[in-house]
Amino acid sequence: MLYSLFKYLQSQFDFPGAGLLHYLSFRTAMAILFSLIIAWIFGKHVICLLQRKQIGEEIRNLGLEGQLTKKGTPTMGGVIILLSILVPVLLFGDLSNIYVRLMIITTLWIGTVGFLDDYIKVFRKNKAGLQGRFKIVGQVGLGLIIGLTMYFCDDVVTRERVEKNNPDAHTEIIAEAGGNKEIYLSSDIKSTQTTIPFVKDNEFDYSWLSPVSGEASQTIGWIIYVLVVILIVVAVSNGANLTDGMDGLLSGISIIIGLVLLVFAYLSGNIIYADYLNIMYIPNSGELVVFMGAFIGALIGFLWYNSYPAQVFMGDTGSLSLGAIIAVFCVVIRKELMIPLLCGIFFVESLSVMLQVVYFKYTKKKYGEGRRIFKMSPLHHHFQKGAGEIPALIQRPAQPLPESKIVIRFWIVTILLAVLTIVTLKVR
Repeated sequence: MLYSLFKYLQSQFDFPGAGLLHYLSFRTAMAILFSLIIAWIFGKHVICLLQRKQIGEEIRNLGLEGQLTKKGTPTMGGVIILLSILVPVLLFGDLSNIYVRLMIITTLWIGTVGFLDDYIKVFRKNKAGLQGRFKIVGQVGLGLIIGLTMYFCDDVVTRERVEKNNPDAHTEIIAEAGGNKEIYLSSDIKSTQTTIPFVKDNEFDYSWLSPVSGEASQTIGWIIYVLVVILIVVAVSNGANLTDGMDGLLSGISIIIGLVLLVFAYLSGNIIYADYLNIMYIPNSGELVVFMGAFIGALIGFLWYNSYPAQVFMGDTGSLSLGAIIAVFCVVIRKELMIPLLCGIFFVESLSVMLQVVYFKYTKKKYGEGRRIFKMSPLHHHFQKGAGEIPALIQRPAQPLPESKIVIRFWIVTILLAVLTIVTLKVR
């Protein structure tokens, strides 16, 4: 809103300082600052309100160290995150940008699904919360919206170099020095192309998976693409939800992932850097940097209260939303195939649960009693049970690892994965 207002004031009245909001870097910095302050100040009042309303977490005794001390800690703190993201984006983002609109829809859509789940748990005293099929319907619905928008919206394109004699070519100056200009001739492409890491020609087209050729392959490619988007939204959203089991774990991991996505959005939306790095140039995607700045600032502000020992939990309102935001953001900047690397923690946490369930059912059917692969799943609870210690090295029986140590180690692993993801820009 402020972006549009100052843009109007500058065009009509040459209002002093109005041109400052044209700079993406300034608006991103303001989005980070505002979201952090909102989460920090607003968060304190929300926590007090939740405490007065006795909206606390019900803890099921799983035999974990320090678990019962968390009983009664306010939950539904994801509301703090969502508001801290949306307010700065509405103030400093370009709301006419299709990518910003998609991210706002994602935040509101899955935020509502998560809020309903928390509401049923807290106010209806139903520990099961929203039935799983309704969550899946919400996630699939969002994936369908994103996939179809990417297909039908004319503003969603990539831009590639073309020959000089192409009548549809855009002419852009990407470098100017000493009176010499480097001209970039390009054309907008509507396709299902995406980025594949560690490959020299790092572009992959879903139409290549089509069993037929010609125009029909493009149609089938889009169908495959929409199905993949739905799968990604469901998988990453639920993966983030499973990861949210320790104080500050999901918040810290999401901040690190957000920083990488901010870099990718900036590079993909800047024709100079995209051309230099030989990556896919996505016109208008640079505006997503403002959204991701608000995302990072909101999580830093929330982590102030969510770090060990947590004063508030984000609940499904936050965890489902964070996963969906990361998933959709990767999709719109064409980096969804990097999710297994960048979001490796989410992937491993989800895999640990699936392996545990499948193996338990298999052994129960074969031996009459279920057996476990992990001491407890998701994986962070496996380490919390003491699996992270090696008795032969420490010369004593394995002891449960402190929660804060596990969280920090998971952060470190995420940083390593983030560095590897950034490295894919050059290592092919």
